Amino acid sequence: MEGVKISPKFQVVIPKKLREALKLSVGQKVQMIAYGDRIEMIPLRTLSEMKGFLKGIDTAVQREPDRI
Repeated sequence: MEGVKISPKFQVVIPKKLREALKLSVGQKVQMIAYGDRIEMIPLRTLSEMKGFLKGIDTAVQREPDRI
């Protein structure tokens, strides 16, 4: 966890470690959501970037009897 400072223009700089870990790029859009007493930033990805992101997910979930 890293702290950041809000500028007089209400801007923040995303720390380099986070930018690299999330593979953020200049001009990329993020969605910001107020969640309780915090702000969450969710990087928006193109459909082609999302290809395969569910690979390996466990699909063996318990089904409701009327959904079988």
